[in-house]
Amino acid sequence: MSHQEIRIPFHKQLFHVYFRQFLLGLINRWYVFYYKMNIHPSVRISLKAKLDKRNPKGVNISEGTYIAFGSVILTHDMCSRVHKPVYIGKNCFIGANSLILPGVNVGDHCVVAAGAVVTKNIPNNCLVAGNPAKIIKENIETEKFGILKKG
Repeated sequence: MSHQEIRIPFHKQLFHVYFRQFLLGLINRWYVFYYKMNIHPSVRISLKAKLDKRNPKGVNISEGTYIAFGSVILTHDMCSRVHKPVYIGKNCFIGANSLILPGVNVGDHCVVAAGAVVTKNIPNNCLVAGNPAKIIKENIETEKFGILKKG
């Protein structure tokens, strides 16, 4: 048996891409308008990412950042009664199922690996991974949505 490739017509692919981008843009606007979060219009947040709505004004995400599915950004801790803002810089990538705790600042051009638990501030141009997240690589360069530059 040969494995057949399923081809989706280009116009349907195009519609899917534009519709998804439109929907993600609407969700960003909802976060900004209704919850008063500070999110740049160019940010893309997965439909399955979770942003803290208990302290929504503490969510600050700069331009060109992508938040992947299952990621959680917390700005409060009920047990210790902590309410601290989270700042995510420009052109960052927050990997799938990662967790960013209250009071953390993620610098510009950073990549947070999938499943990482970010408990401390991350300087600019770093790749972090692990639990707790540690710097794996420094002096990285990223483009829009935290895509690593080649070279």
